[in-house]
Amino acid sequence: MAILVVIALLLAVAVGYAYHLTHGFKRTDVHGLAGALTSGQEGGTENILMAGSTSRCALTVQNPAYGLCSQGVNGVNSDVIMILHVDPTRHRLALLSIPRDLFIPNARSDGANKIDAGLYQGLSQLVSAIEDDFGIPIQHAVSLNFDQFANVVDALGGINMSFPMSVFDAESGLNVRAATCVHLNGTQALQVVRARHLQYKSSTSGPYAAYWPQEVQSDLARIRRDHEFLRVLASAATKKGLGNPITDINLVGSLKSDFTFDQSWSVTDMARLLVDFHAVNINSVPQLTLPVAVVTDPNGAGGSLIYRGSAYGQVEFPTLPADRAVIDQVLGISPTTDALTGQALPAPSAVNVSVMNGTGVADQAGSTATALAALGFHTVGTGDVPAVGDVAETRVYYGSHAPAAEAAAEAVAGSMSGSVVIGYNPSQMTDGAQVTVVTGTQFSVDQPAAPAGTAGSPPSSPPTTSAPPSSSSIAPPTAPNSNLAPWDPRACPAGATPTAPVANPVG
Repeated sequence: MAILVVIALLLAVAVGYAYHLTHGFKRTDVHGLAGALTSGQEGGTENILMAGSTSRCALTVQNPAYGLCSQGVNGVNSDVIMILHVDPTRHRLALLSIPRDLFIPNARSDGANKIDAGLYQGLSQLVSAIEDDFGIPIQHAVSLNFDQFANVVDALGGINMSFPMSVFDAESGLNVRAATCVHLNGTQALQVVRARHLQYKSSTSGPYAAYWPQEVQSDLARIRRDHEFLRVLASAATKKGLGNPITDINLVGSLKSDFTFDQSWSVTDMARLLVDFHAVNINSVPQLTLPVAVVTDPNGAGGSLIYRGSAYGQVEFPTLPADRAVIDQVLGISPTTDALTGQALPAPSAVNVSVMNGTGVADQAGSTATALAALGFHTVGTGDVPAVGDVAETRVYYGSHAPAAEAAAEAVAGSMSGSVVIGYNPSQMTDGAQVTVVTGTQFSVDQPAAPAGTAGSPPSSPPTTSAPPSSSSIAPPTAPNSNLAPWDPRACPAGATPTAPVANPVG
């Protein structure tokens, strides 16, 4: 679904045909979109949410390659979630990918889940989840399904990719022998970008793909490949000759049946935005992935999260301060800026905080409140709440959608490290506080800065931490970007002649 970003860039050439090319796209009512930011560090910028839908039942023609709705493949999730940050003033683009298995408090309207589950309730819910739990304002939202992805690649005449090693993914259908340069049609390209159970042929592997070693990062590895695919696809579009009316009409015409974008994005605004970036070089656009902490079992493998008695399979948790640093980098703001408004975060002395012990660890609420007070926050109460499971995020709740409430939560969360996430939940507010912290199983509160003229930090307020339980744990944060693995498909070498893909024997 990396094609969504390319779509936004491709439409830049259509300004002269704006009405013709954009008339007829499917629109949907998306609630909760942020208004244009006119001041602060984010003044004049926009964030465009791009979601790739897994819905098979919504396809015009059922395709066995994707799984059939009639056979029970009827889930609606977001295969890929990306946010494109657009800054016309600085002529800057940046792309942020959010891993689909990230577990957050407001994924669905009824509470916590993996973020990819939000799309089941529509684009509005996915927008709400990102704004509520990451404080990122979303001005526009678009979505695309499997058919549309394949159609756009086919409209370009396919793409070429190099396969340094033979690869196989039984679930996505990817099965390509190693070759210097392979020509892929739309369906084959979709198999590449959807592969998250990829197996590769090593030097000691036998001939049968089903028995090859499997990479361990799953969705995170797929995001890495999707970013590379995006670069390859953008290059293919450029070589196709953007600006040619026939090419432009064919490309945009291939999107009209299922490409969906929000009701507020006018043709005029789209054209104005796109003309500013028609000459963008995709290789110059930062493509980052939100760092996550993987929940693991006692053997270090991906474990299944149990939350309030229900199993959610393999999940990832947010992680601070790495998440905040990447979001700030994408949005182009400083660490003391509220991402939702572009204004300064409140001073700790202006924030009232209560702390609830969410793990049962002795005095965890009290010691956390003491540490926050040492940073200047006004702590107004402590207490206990039932644990949600043997491993849990620390949740920093706020109870109002007023910008000041979210900013207060962001200020508190910004003073903590580990598996910490903000969330909107009025029912969790206690002691009349603006912010309620519910402690989890792996976090710390930052130490106060050393007084001027002294060395080191004062010892009176040490970090508040809790050891992870023995049954499961939270791995160290992942990197915001990573190099391709030796088996990952990539751009073909210059001058390479593309060949048809050859399948590996499965066995």
